[in-house]
Amino acid sequence: MAEDIDMLMQLLINALGFFITAKIVPGMTIESWETLGIVAVVWGVLSIVLKPILILLTLPVNFLTLGLFTFVINAALIMLMAAIVPGFSVKSFGTALLAAVVLALLNVVLGKLK
Repeated sequence: MAEDIDMLMQLLINALGFFITAKIVPGMTIESWETLGIVAVVWGVLSIVLKPILILLTLPVNFLTLGLFTFVINAALIMLMAAIVPGFSVKSFGTALLAAVVLALLNVVLGKLK
């Protein structure tokens, strides 16, 4: 039961993070509350399934950049999510990269609220 609460809290933190990021970052839009919920769920799934594989495949580059390449991976996942979630759009890769940085900062701040 505690795992379910933790998962729900992380889902809410992701949703709040994407909501704030869409308000801050120009070129990133979320059309509705339903879309925001879908974005939070899809982000969670991509972070659990695809992100570890990508980090493992890019480990040498990630090592050389002292972990900063993780932002590029997150930006790529945001672009992928924009392609598969209707109502969620990102203008360019630069916008996705800025969104990845903002999301990381927000996750640190919002994660303290857990």
